[in-house]
Amino acid sequence: MRSYQPDLTPPWKKSAPAPEVPAETDLVVEEAVTGFCGAVIRCEKTAEGPTVTLEDRFGKHRVFPMAPRGFLLEGRVVTLVRPSAGGPVRPTRTASGSVAVPGARARVARAGRIYVEGRHDAELVERVWGDDLRIEGVVVEYLEGIDDLPAIVREFSPAPDARLGVLVDHLVPGSKESRIAAQVSDGNVLVVGHPYIDVWEAVKPASVGIAGWPAVPRGQDWKTGVCRALGWPENTGAAWQRILSSVRSYRDLQPELLGRVEELIDFVTLPD
Repeated sequence: MRSYQPDLTPPWKKSAPAPEVPAETDLVVEEAVTGFCGAVIRCEKTAEGPTVTLEDRFGKHRVFPMAPRGFLLEGRVVTLVRPSAGGPVRPTRTASGSVAVPGARARVARAGRIYVEGRHDAELVERVWGDDLRIEGVVVEYLEGIDDLPAIVREFSPAPDARLGVLVDHLVPGSKESRIAAQVSDGNVLVVGHPYIDVWEAVKPASVGIAGWPAVPRGQDWKTGVCRALGWPENTGAAWQRILSSVRSYRDLQPELLGRVEELIDFVTLPD
């Protein structure tokens, strides 16, 4: 007869059981060993055991075993399990890929701000990051261009408790925009940008249903030239609404824009 072997491990050395969380589609978790953070795409059965595929905000996929205590959810160690068939579907992340907070109230607006160049930039940021910005209390305003950026910054009077982030279109070496941005040196201001002529280009062509954004000859209005090249009516307002309606989440945007907006949100929400 097999004798009983007591567990002599001290209580303080025993790992507390981790809660089991169904790996529902779009649940955002972090793999505990590698630190890879992404949304659940699918779960699969394999010869080695169940696996989960995660997709990060830049579209990269990684497959991980669903090991006990193998993931972090909002900083808490959890064990992912296969979701039950026919279980309730609930949104688990915002359009930006952040963890959704159901019923969260908007925070009182911070003194800090994020400035973008134009209305289209502001509408795109709102569409993808709007939920995050309201929770963080960050207001986004548009400037109708950055030619007067140094004076705008001085008027804003940035401070440690009122940081200013600025998103600039076509911020590439040697451009007019890069020369203007270089005139801002306040430590409480962060100026970043993407390489695209206009924020339209930051939307992935496949999301809009086109093969690619056309090259527009110098001297032409870029947006009108895009409409003409694509065979769209030369109504830039209607064209923008067509583009904006094709954006459902961060997956529809280029990483060059994603990273810069996330950087600005982090900067203006740093503790005082």
